[in-house]
Amino acid sequence: MKLQSKYADVVLNLLVSVAISLVVNFSYVLLMLVDLNSESSAQPAPKRSLTRMEEGRLVVHPDGYGYIVYANGDSVYVPPQRINRLRLAPGDRIVAEFTPPRRHGGHPMIQKVLARNGHEFDYTLLYNRPSQGSELLLQLIYFLVVSFVMLSILTSVRHDYSMSRYVKRCLWCCLAAAGLYCVAPVTEWHTGRILPNCTSGRMFDYMLLLKCSFAVVVSMLYGRIYVLLSQRQAVEVENERLKNENLTTRYNMLVGQINPHFFFNSLNSLAMLVRERQDEKALTYIDQLSYTFRYIIQNGQSALMTLDEELKFVEAYSYLFKIRYADKLFFDIDIDPKYLPWRLPALSLQPLIGNAVKHNTITRSKPFHISIRTDGGWLEVSNPKIPKLEPEPSTGIGLENLRNRWQLITGRQIEILDDGETFRVRMPLQNPETSR
Repeated sequence: MKLQSKYADVVLNLLVSVAISLVVNFSYVLLMLVDLNSESSAQPAPKRSLTRMEEGRLVVHPDGYGYIVYANGDSVYVPPQRINRLRLAPGDRIVAEFTPPRRHGGHPMIQKVLARNGHEFDYTLLYNRPSQGSELLLQLIYFLVVSFVMLSILTSVRHDYSMSRYVKRCLWCCLAAAGLYCVAPVTEWHTGRILPNCTSGRMFDYMLLLKCSFAVVVSMLYGRIYVLLSQRQAVEVENERLKNENLTTRYNMLVGQINPHFFFNSLNSLAMLVRERQDEKALTYIDQLSYTFRYIIQNGQSALMTLDEELKFVEAYSYLFKIRYADKLFFDIDIDPKYLPWRLPALSLQPLIGNAVKHNTITRSKPFHISIRTDGGWLEVSNPKIPKLEPEPSTGIGLENLRNRWQLITGRQIEILDDGETFRVRMPLQNPETSR
């Protein structure tokens, strides 16, 4: 189970890392798609015609700057950086586009070289850059790795969460992000080579720094949310476990109450049958007694039982009381057969019958009747209230335990009605067809 949970965390972190990487590089992806779309839909644009002579000769000054000089005496300024970057040489015959001078009396400046020495100028020879798709793929993989490393650091704290541990993990994330920033793949502009950021000479690339910062912040926010949700889920699971333990404890307490008191009374009734040499009744009594205790022990902690199974238990359980209260205690059972497969928590009828016998007067002159019947999907147990002259102490555990068990197992409440003359308990049966 722990191994499965670990793999689930890894897969979830990986999926979130992919999402973060796509968001970080969204602008790059969008621009590439726009470029591709414009390239596929754009019509070839006509070349601009220059108002001056289209070919001039490059003259380079000793200080590094140069001019393209035309036959009519006009010239176009060429910065030294442009000469070096385009690998131009003195005396080259240049056809170029240029921008007009920014101020009166100034020189126009070269904008784009169209041809050199009679051949079309090929810019691709100057830049051996990777394709846009390769750069995008490299960026996606890099930020996926960055996000996955940080998420793995942050989400592992959920197994032993505390604010101090979370802050420490955030610091570790910042250190990891700084290290990964140094080895981020960048493209050198004048060579086209892909190399680590720390060797590019431009350590503080603002765009790269912004992307890495965004990935760090999003990862920390997700890590925080993930930990909180995990903690909430753990609390809910723990609450369910405590409820189940509480239910089991209450059941064990109930069984502990049944066993000594009821067992001794049952033995007394059995001894009476033996002394009176009622062998057949004694054997039947033993069978019903063993069935009663076997049902309590085996099925007491089961979640739900059918009404048919519960009534079979009541038949055995009530037989023990009938022997004890001969001709004084009667059970009036009226069950619609269609409700027999409907379900209810096990041992729901036992505490009601036990309480009715315990707290009421049962005499030959006043026979006591316990009614068990169905009414529109409800199971109703009722008995008249004939209090004993000397009431036995009541802890209320049995009835409260029954109420809690119904709420926990079925999510529904039982109804307890007491008008002073009759005590009734109504329990909603669960239809197996609608609960699937």
